[in-house]
Amino acid sequence: MLRWIRQQLGFDPPHQSETRTVYVANRFPQHGHYVPQRFADNRIISSKYTIWNFVPKNLFEQFRRIANFYFLIIFLVQLMIDTPTSPVTSGLPLFFVITVTAIKQGYEDWLRHKADNEVNGAPVFVVRSGSLVQTRSKNIRVGDIVRVAKDETFPADLVLLSSDRSDGTCHITTTSLDGETNLKTHYSVAETSVCQSVSRLEALQAVVECQQPEADLYRFVGRITVTQHGEEIVRPLGPENLLLRGARLKNTKEIFGVAVYTGMESKMALNYKCKSQKRSAVEKSMNTFLIIYLGILLFEAVLSTILKYAWQAEDKWDEPFYNHKTEQERNSSPILKFISDFLAFLVLYNFIIPISLYVTVEMQKFLGSFFIGWDLDLYHEESDQKAQVNTSDLNEELGQVEYVFTDKTGTLTENEMQFRECSINGTKYQEINGKLVPEGLTDDSPDGSTPHLTGEELLFLKAVSLCHTVQISYDQPDCLAGGGDPFSHANGFSTNDMEYYASSPDEKALVEATKRMGVAFTSSNGATMEIKTFGKSEKYKLLHVLEFDANRRRMSVILQTPSGGTVLFTKGAESAILPFTTSGEIEKTRLHVDEFALKGLRTLVVACRHFSPEEYIDVDRCLNAARTALQQREERLQEAFSYIERDLQLLGATGVEDKLQDKVQETIEALRLAGIKVWVLTGDKHETAVSVSLSCGHFHRTMNILELLQQRSDNECAEQLRRLARRIKEDHVIQHGLVVDGASLSLALREHEKLFMEVCKNCSAVLCCRMAPLQKAKVVRLLKTSPEKPITLAIGDGANDVSMIQEAHVGIGIMGKEGRQAVRNSDYAIARFKFLAKLLLVHGHFYYIRIATLVQYFFYKNVCFITPQFLYQFFCLFSQQTLYDSVYLTLYNICFTSLPILVYSLFEQLVHPHVLQNKPVLYRDISRNSLLSFRTFLYWTLLGFCHAFVFFFGSYVLMGEDTTLMGNGQILRANRQLMFGNWTFGTLVFTVMVITVTLKLALETHFWTWMNHFVTWGSIAFYFIFSLFYGGIIWPFLHTQDMYFVFVQLLSSGSAWFAIIIIVVTCLFPDVVKKVFYRHLQPTSTQKSQSVPPPQAQALSCMESLCCYQHGQSGCSRLARLLEQMTGNCQASANHCHAASQSNRSWSNSENFYSSDRSILTLSPIDGSQC
Repeated sequence: MLRWIRQQLGFDPPHQSETRTVYVANRFPQHGHYVPQRFADNRIISSKYTIWNFVPKNLFEQFRRIANFYFLIIFLVQLMIDTPTSPVTSGLPLFFVITVTAIKQGYEDWLRHKADNEVNGAPVFVVRSGSLVQTRSKNIRVGDIVRVAKDETFPADLVLLSSDRSDGTCHITTTSLDGETNLKTHYSVAETSVCQSVSRLEALQAVVECQQPEADLYRFVGRITVTQHGEEIVRPLGPENLLLRGARLKNTKEIFGVAVYTGMESKMALNYKCKSQKRSAVEKSMNTFLIIYLGILLFEAVLSTILKYAWQAEDKWDEPFYNHKTEQERNSSPILKFISDFLAFLVLYNFIIPISLYVTVEMQKFLGSFFIGWDLDLYHEESDQKAQVNTSDLNEELGQVEYVFTDKTGTLTENEMQFRECSINGTKYQEINGKLVPEGLTDDSPDGSTPHLTGEELLFLKAVSLCHTVQISYDQPDCLAGGGDPFSHANGFSTNDMEYYASSPDEKALVEATKRMGVAFTSSNGATMEIKTFGKSEKYKLLHVLEFDANRRRMSVILQTPSGGTVLFTKGAESAILPFTTSGEIEKTRLHVDEFALKGLRTLVVACRHFSPEEYIDVDRCLNAARTALQQREERLQEAFSYIERDLQLLGATGVEDKLQDKVQETIEALRLAGIKVWVLTGDKHETAVSVSLSCGHFHRTMNILELLQQRSDNECAEQLRRLARRIKEDHVIQHGLVVDGASLSLALREHEKLFMEVCKNCSAVLCCRMAPLQKAKVVRLLKTSPEKPITLAIGDGANDVSMIQEAHVGIGIMGKEGRQAVRNSDYAIARFKFLAKLLLVHGHFYYIRIATLVQYFFYKNVCFITPQFLYQFFCLFSQQTLYDSVYLTLYNICFTSLPILVYSLFEQLVHPHVLQNKPVLYRDISRNSLLSFRTFLYWTLLGFCHAFVFFFGSYVLMGEDTTLMGNGQILRANRQLMFGNWTFGTLVFTVMVITVTLKLALETHFWTWMNHFVTWGSIAFYFIFSLFYGGIIWPFLHTQDMYFVFVQLLSSGSAWFAIIIIVVTCLFPDVVKKVFYRHLQPTSTQKSQSVPPPQAQALSCMESLCCYQHGQSGCSRLARLLEQMTGNCQASANHCHAASQSNRSWSNSENFYSSDRSILTLSPIDGSQC
């Protein structure tokens, strides 16, 4: 425990050396003074609290919130000094808020504990003392030999020692780590692969030396030293030898591995990312308003204290006959007395700060987030995936987005690749009926005949079918995604129902294409790769794999051909291959690559190099030296790869098509209409990216495309930016689009950020190509921190998008084919890009107006609550007499006015969802945090003060006619038996206030449900029933009961009822007049849309969008079909949808439009008035 505390404080770093030494089976050296290293145990801890630290840690975190801390101080002040109100009035609401939050956080942490215990208690088998012993996962130690069976997950990070296969390989899936469903092959070293029994493993003498734990899943540097017959054999270890915790064993009966990283030091645990806390614009506004109200509170307290002493300057008020001072009071310090009075007034007025605002906002966000997951329009039936919410703190931010940064591949496109064209030795080819045919020719050969291929064509197809990391499965396991129909039998030979699995969809598409053309990749066992060329088998010995990395942007294999020669095949981006080629049709191929890119195809260039025996010996030595290095291994490998991948012979290039997702164009156009600028950030070359941008509507054909490409120096980049800025000013083109590449972007961001931002902001669309993951995040940060501080949203599907997703104000992950890393690190996750439109335009709109009204209303009702208390001090000589009973003070925010605003904030809809989605321009009405502007805040605050004045003086004037103020401070009824004191007056004010603030919210409500009716009228009824019981019975446990029979007597007075009705009408009537006046003379676009009739109620309101879809489709969901059978209404509604699709598609001239957007059609063909 002490060591853990020292580590947390940074005094005792857990690892002193850069490497760790692991003795296999914990067989430590017997000689010398060996001090074993200390390693973490294998427990996974994702929980935040323990039984011992929950209370102090949770309280500490909650009191870091300024409102909670403020009320704690007020509560302590009430305990320490004589204050006008009971400590219960502050303590009970504070206790309620703290308890509710603690219960919520405690429950969430209990679930984490439960999940941790399941993982840590899972049974595992470990080799100990010559036998296989079953133990729990948490008991595994570094150095233990662990046995894992088929379909089990690895309980720790293991170095593979052996498997049931003779070659020592195994297949795994890493779906839970990076989402990739393909089979990956991992290898053991030859010296340990023969240890396939417990007895041989027990006799194994080996030591693993490796780097200390790090989070990178794809990096592992180590070596294993095996002692055989007194001789030490050293072998390199890399990522292909490491089995990561969380991965699953497939197509292999069992493996044995030695644990090198355990528990919280495993790579999976190190990737548990503690995401930076994102705060919404609403929360920032809320904190600003709190500070303003704190200022109002201090002003009222100081003013009241000063006026009290000014009033007491007269002797008759300083010490009246009925309140003589004690000797101690006369001798007390004036300064201390002033401070004490100031604190007492602070306590009296403290309810102007709404403590329950935080807990209501939290409940609204938590409960409101379920609506996204429940929305059937965001459900993708093909993949059976619904939208998911990873954080509910940013719901309202969805309604404030100004910039959308999107990835291209897998986000705008399907990430389903299809081979389209290729270039071989300067000639373009197409695939026709599974045959390679030169462009312009047709396939005249009869079906089933073997095509004749030239030597260049055959070499190219062999290179494509051998240069990859594709895995083959013959039994098509059900657990793997993407298992489609078996491939067709190509060119007359059987494929035995082979299924290819690849981490890259491009590789899979290319290998499948060569298979159809007659060169089929049929097997790979780690040491050899086999292909069948028109049925004739050829075996190649796999000597080395030069893995793909983002810097080189290419991958290579070195093979020994059946004839005994050595050849290197390489493929990659044209910028990564062409500069290193020395022979072949380079210029023709370059032209063909550009043509493919203009068609929107993804391009790869293929090349080869033949080694002489002497050259290969040098290459092999160079690679082995780099791979066994423990220091700077990656740098040395890069040098070795660069040395090998040169003097290449160009073979050709491939063009693979990635289809656009459904309704991408409509979604981008809708976002543009909503005033949102869309930036596409991609790693593709700029021709491909521009082509896709044009096809998806990101760029328009009429748009003036500006380019900032291939800038080589700061000066050159600055000059080009100035030219572009001048061109934008001089050109009278409605819209401009900007294309910038990664290299030019680096220069622009280094020295010329302001100039670059000026150009970007004047462009309707920006496309950044050849982008590295970190550059994507830099671009997002650049916009985020610009002077305008716009709200940004990033959306992507791959691990390379994680940095920009985390950087943006709102991060959205696409549940695509590139894994789940983006989804895990996002705030929201959706299955398709098209769902973004409804997420922002409908859900974002609703969440924002709901929480904006919630925040403003909370401040309004608290101003209404505490201002009469302030005014009352003028009538009681600032004696700090409270106007309301302490129970009313306590329950006002907790019970009497809490539920209506919570239900409003969950269900309110200013406009029908269909209208919002079909009129994206309505999104502009709420942009730039317009509903929480200072002007709106001022309106609600002044309204609160006005209503408070009417409550107080209305009650005073109306009841004053019927009462006489006597010198002793009592108010006596002039005519009959009732005595009206300050409690009666305060109760009248409180009654009027509860009714008015509740009805004010009712006036703001546009979408009434049975629940709104229940809580609105129920809250008023509950107040009356509670007051009757509270004041109508003598409660034995109450120390004093000032309110006894007060409420009953008040309601028995006709003048009191008259006063209540008159005051409530006086408060709300001007508000109604204002709403009618503005709606008819100065209506906003949203108010105009409210006049559009919603879908017909008699058609079951289209069953809340189940029957009539938002894109004008005439169809019924499963639930709606059931309703059709019961009512017969669904078909009529579907026909109504179909008819609506013929309605007007254009915007009227009166719409709130930007001139630059006039050329764009609406998102949907449906008119706003239709369902």
